[in-house]
Amino acid sequence: MLFTKMMNLPEFKPRPPWLGGDLQTLRNMIVRPVVRLGHWSSSSLTFPQEDGDCLLGTLNQADKTGTHPLGLLLHGLTGSEDSLYMRCTAQTLLKEGRDVLRLNHRGAGPSGPLCRQSYHAGRTQDLRAVLGQLGQQWPTLKRRGVFLVGYSLGANMLLKFLGEGESPVPIRFAVSVSAPIDLLRTQEAIMRPRNRVYHSYLMNSMRREVMASAQPDEVRDRRWLMKLHSVWDFDEYLTAPRNGFAGARDYYNQNSALNFLDQVAVPCLVLHAQDDPWIPGSIYRGYDWRSNSTLSLVMPHSGGHVGFHGVGSQIPWHDRCTATFARGMSKAG
Repeated sequence: MLFTKMMNLPEFKPRPPWLGGDLQTLRNMIVRPVVRLGHWSSSSLTFPQEDGDCLLGTLNQADKTGTHPLGLLLHGLTGSEDSLYMRCTAQTLLKEGRDVLRLNHRGAGPSGPLCRQSYHAGRTQDLRAVLGQLGQQWPTLKRRGVFLVGYSLGANMLLKFLGEGESPVPIRFAVSVSAPIDLLRTQEAIMRPRNRVYHSYLMNSMRREVMASAQPDEVRDRRWLMKLHSVWDFDEYLTAPRNGFAGARDYYNQNSALNFLDQVAVPCLVLHAQDDPWIPGSIYRGYDWRSNSTLSLVMPHSGGHVGFHGVGSQIPWHDRCTATFARGMSKAG
């Protein structure tokens, strides 16, 4: 661990045979565990946006007293409410007696057919709009508040949102898991030859996501999409122009969470593995985490990208940390 103010968090030691960043990252794709949430009540929520797009989410409820903050989970690139890491965290928090909303970003998962636009690493206005609608539907959230958990691209969005400092409902605390806080350097890392399998997987998943959405026909032209050979191309010719950025580099510069960390004023646990094959640990080591007392970085030597499969429990380490952090914040509050 590089630095932490939360000394009661569990230590991380990788669980054999998942040794090294790649196996930690790929473990769930190899094993494909099943996480069931049927024990808890479930309801689908719709969040209309001003431009006519709609975001969807699933609310699972376990807090019968209505006293705990609502947990809002933000998935990563090409993920959705049903991504395994989303379901694992939801299960862990529900067992703790906490309500959880698994949100689909604009154009992702079941939100896809309802959206002509798509999410990106810095589209915090959507998160702000969702929180505003939640506050209107459940006035008790003004008292209970919300806590945020983000993964990968969703974690970058989370940190940027916190740094912007505007929320229609109180944000009690947050947890960031494997955030690409420097989007340009992350992009450079994912394009390295050793990551070609990951890169190919991402590109295929991104193309499928676009094809399943309600975006204009010219965007969903498969022949045009096949001409985009990298995530950089995707951001240069699709993400950037459709969201008002001058190009991929401008998009990365304006939306990297690293530029917003100094302004974060909400207690936030930041988790990242030094052997993450997608996001270099040097990005994290280059920031002075002690300069902002609300941020607590925990960076074990291993864990991969949103992996953290450790000894002593089948529950991913980042979920155990999230539950411990939530209990600590509840006592402190």
